Amino acid sequence: MAIAGELDRADAARKAEPRKFKPVDMPDLEYTPGLAKEMAPLYEKVRNVIPSVEWPFFAPYIHAINKLKKERGAVLLAHNYQTPEIFHCVADFRGDSLQLAKEAGKVDADVIVQCGVHFMAETSKILNPQKTVLIPDSRAGCSLAESITAEDVRLLRQRYPGVPVVTYVNTSAEVKAESDICCTSSNALKVVESFGTDRVLCIPDEFLAKNIAKQTKVKVIAWKGRCEVHERFTPEELRQYRKDDPNIVIIAHPECPPEVVAEADFSGSTSGMISWVKENKPARVVMVTECSMSDNVAVENPDVEFVRPCNLCPHMKRISLKNILDCLVHMREEVTVDPVIGARARLAVERMINLGN
Repeated sequence: MAIAGELDRADAARKAEPRKFKPVDMPDLEYTPGLAKEMAPLYEKVRNVIPSVEWPFFAPYIHAINKLKKERGAVLLAHNYQTPEIFHCVADFRGDSLQLAKEAGKVDADVIVQCGVHFMAETSKILNPQKTVLIPDSRAGCSLAESITAEDVRLLRQRYPGVPVVTYVNTSAEVKAESDICCTSSNALKVVESFGTDRVLCIPDEFLAKNIAKQTKVKVIAWKGRCEVHERFTPEELRQYRKDDPNIVIIAHPECPPEVVAEADFSGSTSGMISWVKENKPARVVMVTECSMSDNVAVENPDVEFVRPCNLCPHMKRISLKNILDCLVHMREEVTVDPVIGARARLAVERMINLGN
């Protein structure tokens, strides 16, 4: 009955008329003395991670975005890998994939602007089929999401009949629709063990699956997908950091290769790494993940020195203040999901969220 109800709602969403928005003019982006004074308190917050020479360029965009999103009834969701001028200056909700999925399911706004990659915007649309979801650049993809298709999942089910399918949230709506439940790096172990079975498919991130397998008696069957940011880290790189400074602390994301995780002092999800830094306050730390995250964590931990191994996500970096403003002005780059696929994918996402609750 629950699935039938979801499909009924999906059919209603399919027939819904698209919303129409009034056009607006592009705001004035001049950096005036008055604007400098108005924006000074905000710059004080981020001055340690945004050079003063860059602020006159960023400030007019930040001011215009914060004003226009109120006029549009919009909220901005920003992933931790966004640059500080986005993450700290225009975002209404910030976090990792799990936190953003939770926030997307609760927002009251008519418009959601997803400052992240495309699968995140799809997840917001899956959880809010009646809302307008925008992504500032629709080309912002993900190597993990592109590593597997819905047909691949169907073939895996044929090869492993009856084995539960746990799908990383870093996947397309079509892949989520073929899954039993979604997971993120912060709850993957809990999700894998929630079935009470001796085998589980954990796809598509090969390294996440292998790192989870070391923590459980469940046999975790992996796929060959990899994050193009995290797979580039090597154990030799981490050993060099320790050689340069024996007192340095190294924390790594579980999307890294297992041999990299083995060299770290702590391994955890994006939110787990942030919490670890806040609780332990290391004097000097390397966060082995996308390097913008170090900038964002540094804002709230000024006494911690961050050594930044700069592996940038080229997809996350497609999002900028300029195209955020542009999508709000023109209300374009809208993300759509087939309602039938969205209803099925929503079950997998909601199971993940409800398991956490």
